[in-house]
Amino acid sequence: MSDCCKTPDGTHKRRCPANGMEYPEVAARTIAHHIRNPWQWEGRGLRHYYCDDPACDVVYFGEDDSVILKSQLRTEVKSTDAPLCYCFGVNPADVRKDPGIRDYVVAQTRRGMCSCDISNPYGRCCLKDFPRK
Repeated sequence: MSDCCKTPDGTHKRRCPANGMEYPEVAARTIAHHIRNPWQWEGRGLRHYYCDDPACDVVYFGEDDSVILKSQLRTEVKSTDAPLCYCFGVNPADVRKDPGIRDYVVAQTRRGMCSCDISNPYGRCCLKDFPRK
């Protein structure tokens, strides 16, 4: 598999300032690819985290408790319409129509053809988000 599917050692976690739950760190370069106006973002020198709670409007938050909300992104996240695979634009409806899509994504990931660390707002491999066969 490509490096994007490896779990990083020593991943830092922090509590979301909105819901109080603990979430893993995400790279600043990932955030920069998903926020609406990256040139206006001032949080590059801090650690940031991804809140995956669908009920929480916060998507990213910094170690200083700064937040980036769903409304500040250009990417669809935390909804039933959000892609399962951001690298190849695969959404849940696609997988329901053609379960073989997962095999395609696995093959492309093995070939190193994915960019999950940037394309996926979580900053990690999407394969665990696919329904099990």
